[in-house]
Amino acid sequence: MNNISQSHSNIVASSGVFQIEYLIDTLDHDFEGLIDVSRSLEKIYGSKALLTENTIMKYFNHPESLPFIARYRKEIIGYIIGIPLEALAQEPWVRTEKNYGKMNTLYTYAFVIKEDYRKNGYAKMLKKVFLSKAYKIKKVEYVTGHVAKGISSNFNGNIEIVNEIKNWQGTGMEFEYYRRILD
Repeated sequence: MNNISQSHSNIVASSGVFQIEYLIDTLDHDFEGLIDVSRSLEKIYGSKALLTENTIMKYFNHPESLPFIARYRKEIIGYIIGIPLEALAQEPWVRTEKNYGKMNTLYTYAFVIKEDYRKNGYAKMLKKVFLSKAYKIKKVEYVTGHVAKGISSNFNGNIEIVNEIKNWQGTGMEFEYYRRILD
């Protein structure tokens, strides 16, 4: 699994035909599957949410990112990517985050499961692995992200709403920026 056409990954959790992989290097073999999963986001948030080869290389392969994919019967059905706030310095909102520059916070850049695989626990397992590894591998104290308004009230753990955005990324939708304290 370690040649030029396939991604280099480690399986970190599995249950029958479902598995979660930590991506060390994402290569062209998985681009189509990742882009296909992002179409679920595109339906809701528009074309800006669609992954491209460039965004895959930029965020999945960033040296400080924490990317995971979920597979069902070897098909990519979801992913989650954490990236340090400091790697997002080009985003104006990042510089207002109180933890910016402290190297203690991972921003959840993207988290999605294909529609056909929702409501069966796969997303919950993927998020749980991500949060555990963020704490153990990256040694961060916080995980943050933007979600549609009201979504973070469904999260478990120590969550605070830091900010509300009326028109997130030009979508016309209200979002909230949350911070989760990891233990």
